[in-house]
Amino acid sequence: MTNNMVPHLIQEYEQQKALFNIQPVIVQRFFEGQAQVIADALISKTSQVHFSLPDRVVTSRDGQNALVNIPEAQRQNTLGGFLQRDTRELLMRRLNELEKSASQEIAVSAGLLRFAAAMHLVNTMLPAGRMVTYRADGDEQIPSIPSGDDAPESAITQVSDAIVEDGSEGGRGEVQTPFVPAARKFFLPQWVAFDDQGKLLVGSVTEAEAHIRSMQQYVTILHRALSLAPYVTAIAEYQQKRYGILGQLVYQGRALANFNTREIIHRIKERVEKQSLNRGLSITLSYFDDQTLEMETSKLEIIPAGRILFVPAFVVRAAQGEQAKVAQDTRLNSSTRRHLLAQLKALETAFQS
Repeated sequence: MTNNMVPHLIQEYEQQKALFNIQPVIVQRFFEGQAQVIADALISKTSQVHFSLPDRVVTSRDGQNALVNIPEAQRQNTLGGFLQRDTRELLMRRLNELEKSASQEIAVSAGLLRFAAAMHLVNTMLPAGRMVTYRADGDEQIPSIPSGDDAPESAITQVSDAIVEDGSEGGRGEVQTPFVPAARKFFLPQWVAFDDQGKLLVGSVTEAEAHIRSMQQYVTILHRALSLAPYVTAIAEYQQKRYGILGQLVYQGRALANFNTREIIHRIKERVEKQSLNRGLSITLSYFDDQTLEMETSKLEIIPAGRILFVPAFVVRAAQGEQAKVAQDTRLNSSTRRHLLAQLKALETAFQS
């Protein structure tokens, strides 16, 4: 997956990896410990962060390696304070300053700290998933339709195919509960809430929304790693995780929007039968924006507030009017626009006589 990568990023990654590997083991473990501190500060808002450089580091110049000590006074770094709301910008700025230091050992240590933090974000904080292949729906930029589950059925369930529960109380070790086949078509089956027919696979919409948020957080961590060290794009694991989670997030986000639209149609028809829609009606359709990777909403006023008898044609007219607006909305890319138009068309069709 690195064939399309910028050559200098591949080179920078290989250089940092080689430099990290020549460090004494105790220094490597130190960097990994500090990397956790930095990674946590990058993905969660914290008012203060403290990290330290190692007491010694191996530098490399002209093919010669040298173990150099770093004075205590130059090792400690404390950023932020009681009134600071978010230290991410301060942290990035400080790492940049350290890497530009005239002292080679300081610059090398900062670069290795950045490397270790990026590796922690990508390799440690994010669960690995299944090998998947998605195909694009038309001109969409993010392929999101799983091409199928080629994994053979087996009596021995792999960890990636199952929810692993602790069954040690009965003396039988871990118990693996297989995911349904529809879930195993995706990168992380544990966060699949809808199958390819739009059927809800989890207990509630709230749980489905939680799965969407988990996938969005996964993407956020990938973005933090990229902003910290752009050369992570040269790592096969980064590319695999990014491809896998983006396709799943887009598919599941759209499926959630489709499900919500069907629920809205169902509730409107229920209220029509109860004759409780004669005092106004407005609805909020959800859709998934594959540019922002967020669930968004489109509000429609069907009947103004007041005593107006409900007629299904009101819904049809409102949906058609909104479709005309969306078709001209340049803020949406073509795939998101097509997705939202499909929601509106479903609403229109449901109330046509």
